[in-house]
Amino acid sequence: MSMFCHQCEQTANGTGCTKVGVCGKNEDLQSLQDILTFGLKGIAAYAYHARELGARDEQVDAFVHDAMFFTLTNVDFSLERHIDMVMKCGEMNYRVMELLDKAHTERFGNPVPTKVSTGTKAGHGILITGHDILDLYELLKQTEGMGINIYTHGEMLPAHAYPELQKFPHLVANYGTAWQNQQTEFAAFPGAILVTTNCIMPVKESYRERLFTSGVAGMEGCEHITGRDFSALIAKAKALPALPEQAGSSLMTGFHHTAVLGLADKIVDAVKSGKIKRFFLVGGCDGAKPGRNYYTQLVEQIPQDCVVLTVACGKYRFNHLDLGDIDGIPRLLDLGQCNNSYSGIQIALALAKAFNCGVNDLPLTLILSWYEQKAVAILLTLLSLGVKNIRVGPTPPAFMSPNVLKVLQDNYNLQLITTPDQDLQAIFGSTPAAANAANPEPVAEPSFWGRIAAFLGFK
Repeated sequence: MSMFCHQCEQTANGTGCTKVGVCGKNEDLQSLQDILTFGLKGIAAYAYHARELGARDEQVDAFVHDAMFFTLTNVDFSLERHIDMVMKCGEMNYRVMELLDKAHTERFGNPVPTKVSTGTKAGHGILITGHDILDLYELLKQTEGMGINIYTHGEMLPAHAYPELQKFPHLVANYGTAWQNQQTEFAAFPGAILVTTNCIMPVKESYRERLFTSGVAGMEGCEHITGRDFSALIAKAKALPALPEQAGSSLMTGFHHTAVLGLADKIVDAVKSGKIKRFFLVGGCDGAKPGRNYYTQLVEQIPQDCVVLTVACGKYRFNHLDLGDIDGIPRLLDLGQCNNSYSGIQIALALAKAFNCGVNDLPLTLILSWYEQKAVAILLTLLSLGVKNIRVGPTPPAFMSPNVLKVLQDNYNLQLITTPDQDLQAIFGSTPAAANAANPEPVAEPSFWGRIAAFLGFK
């Protein structure tokens, strides 16, 4: 099946068009509409969290309406307009990540590098997972002085770095790893559990009655909290067995762009002196599909004179590793949640300015893992900013047609990961600048959109 569309009554045999639409749509247009729809879902997630904190962007809201309307049944299948809308989706995601970053920092302060324990403290506990930092803040306020310890899980780890949250001594540790390990880790956690966003695995009976949801997240058979009134969750935590005192290791987080740029002079000097040879941004959404051990192996093999930046829950593949430092600059910098990809972009732009070059000319390699809508939106943001030479895996998205993928490969040098050995050899064998010099953009030829249209056979 090369495409599937069933959004109108005319679909083939009344079930769906799978080759060419009755209306004339083909798999490449269907692919672009799917990419746009998934990107919009990512924007919606970030816009939701920003709105909960009182921040809105009318331009972003208007774009979501326009773009959704754009995908409705019609026979205007202009390739150029579809690609333009997809790229604009990337631009709007940049705006909404900036909006959410500002909303978080204005409410909770700029994150600071923070060491987070992975052990447990004696006493009752609540484990909170997801992305909604406002939920965590309200939970901390409502549990203050009650003898209940709060533990983060998954994408909530970076919350430990916000100064306003650090004021609560009962925010004690991070328990567990990425979202796909919930079934094992939630079963082992004896306290109550709060899920704040859509990163949730099917719930096992062993912990269903002590798992609560909030906001837009929900799970059948689990109590849903509205209005951020966590009294039922708190009561459940008090009624459950206490956690034992247990030592653990530690993780570092909180390398927000404001913190990293505070080290800008040291970083620039280290690069100029040859002590830092390259930066790697290795991050994205984690998942359970085989092949994701690539990211652990890659980071383990990255040379000692390189710095690794990471973002989102993909970090759990390697954030337990001790990579040391270079002249006091940590070799592993956790920028935060997936929306903190905005910090990664700000760091790259600042380095490009410091070295008076373009982002694509920096000694910077982006190697990303994708899972769902927010990862799609972030990739579109990077492409809309003109970032090239990105590696992505572990597999290409099924909704991306071969022709659309080839267009991205031809115009942005978007590459699929292979093996850590092969990719590192390719990365250190030639720099992005050398690759660009060897394959310069054609001069005095049709426009970018025209070349894409010609490639896909459109007039």
